[in-house]
Amino acid sequence: MSDTRQPSFLVIRRDNIGDLVCTTPLIAALRTRHPQAWIGALVNRYAEPVLAGNPDIDAVFSYQKAKHRLAGETVFGVYAQRLHMLLGLRRRRIDYVILASPGYQSSAERLARWVRPRHVIGFDNGSGLADMVVPVHTEHMLHQVENTFRLLRTLGIDGTPPPLKLVAGKALADTWRQRLPPGDGPVVGVHISAREADRRWPDQNFIDLIRILIDRYSARIVLSWAPGSRDNPRFPGDDESAREIGATCASARLIALPTAGLDELIAGLSVCDQVICSDGGPVHLAAALGKSVVSLFGSERPELWHPWAVPYRLLQPESRHVSDITVDEILAAWKALAKPE
Repeated sequence: MSDTRQPSFLVIRRDNIGDLVCTTPLIAALRTRHPQAWIGALVNRYAEPVLAGNPDIDAVFSYQKAKHRLAGETVFGVYAQRLHMLLGLRRRRIDYVILASPGYQSSAERLARWVRPRHVIGFDNGSGLADMVVPVHTEHMLHQVENTFRLLRTLGIDGTPPPLKLVAGKALADTWRQRLPPGDGPVVGVHISAREADRRWPDQNFIDLIRILIDRYSARIVLSWAPGSRDNPRFPGDDESAREIGATCASARLIALPTAGLDELIAGLSVCDQVICSDGGPVHLAAALGKSVVSLFGSERPELWHPWAVPYRLLQPESRHVSDITVDEILAAWKALAKPE
């Protein structure tokens, strides 16, 4: 690496929200080693708010998948925007593209080819694109953060990955903080949504849990969920469940957090003391905000995806179905985290 010119890096991570959050330790370590370097990130548009305000990144580039285009957007327009972005990145003559996903992704490799960097860093998946490779790890299971972090060994960076990093928008966070119910009880974020069926907890269980948290512990509840109707074929949400839970609990100590955008969810979680949710993006958002987490796991492997570098309690029943976790088990896990040291 040249001593006279600062290198430039582009991190490509086109996966889901949690995957991108788990890449922030890699970006932080890269910035620590190269404080004057140009560091950019190329991500899916819906995950872009994960990197908003991140001090380790100079620029974030995002693209929309054609199947996820918004009303008024055309397929041609989506691809034209992507081409314009990639040609702009190519003109930067980037030194290193980092393919920051442990699995093979042909689409990410196509993006890297368009950028035409001097070097491509990636896992040795047999494609031949990366000229600076890290072997695929097969000895034992590594957390997603640790596995992705291994890519930095090609640049002489090793050690324990730092915590996740996420910056909540101040204006949005202040808005939700002002809406919190009065009192000095703990602020507990309860996120009810989960994409996979094995991670979904019944609405009645959430109702019972919230009532106990309010009645016994004077908790203030921030209820959040994936927006939209459950019948939406493209983006199914939990508006119906949230309405039912909120109406049944009917407490002044509960506020609903309708999140039209990911930035609103991040801001809402930032005002909580603890977060209770199923395995998925919100687990990692909460951990990146430094919150303690009660995480409900279905069939996913906890050693790969547990909350990183924060206090947590993880519940996974033998059946590998979150619906088999009891209210009492979650309550005990929450009490263990909420108890003062």
